Amino acid sequence: MYAEDDLLPISALQHLLYCPRQCALIHIERLWAENRWTVEGRNLHAKAHDGKAESRKGNRQARSLMVRSLTLGIWGQTDIVEFQNAGSPHPTTPFPVEYKRGKPKAHDADRVQLCAQALCLEEMLNVTIPAGALFYGQTRRREEVIFDDRLRQITLNTIDRLHDLIASGQTPAPIYEKEKCERCSLRNLCLPEAHRSAERYLRKSLELSLAGVGPEELA
Repeated sequence: MYAEDDLLPISALQHLLYCPRQCALIHIERLWAENRWTVEGRNLHAKAHDGKAESRKGNRQARSLMVRSLTLGIWGQTDIVEFQNAGSPHPTTPFPVEYKRGKPKAHDADRVQLCAQALCLEEMLNVTIPAGALFYGQTRRREEVIFDDRLRQITLNTIDRLHDLIASGQTPAPIYEKEKCERCSLRNLCLPEAHRSAERYLRKSLELSLAGVGPEELA
């Protein structure tokens, strides 16, 4: 069991899967910067959080629920959790819905974040949650996410990796990936191109040194 002070944010799981260095810059070095995509995402979350809780024909929507798991050592805030047949003797299990900008992605980062919310709700409410949904701002549609054994294991592994990274206190070196780095709001703080240039210079220097080229010739 983790202490309250040792809980890590669920949002960090998505950062870790996107880029371990980005995750460390945000959650170890406490750095942050905005760009178009982060602002769009923040505004979309704000719309989900600011809406009032709704109840229609026995179905209830709860917004901005704080969730946690002392077993897994994570905490977070949901966008929406739906409870169908909330007033009946046999209400259905919670159905978490996470809002995301853009469109559905091939990788698991968004699904892992949603699954981690479900794991927290399962622990808090002593239920099993089979599925949730991701709502994407670009398509304006929900994508159902099944919390199967595969996704649950990926989520648990990612949680373990996150705890290991934060406990290490070490920020990984940058790995330049054009598409990811171009979209990252921390690009000017991370400087992946500068690191890549330095690596190339050092590698070239070593190659020339082994070839018997002196420092004055290298200069």
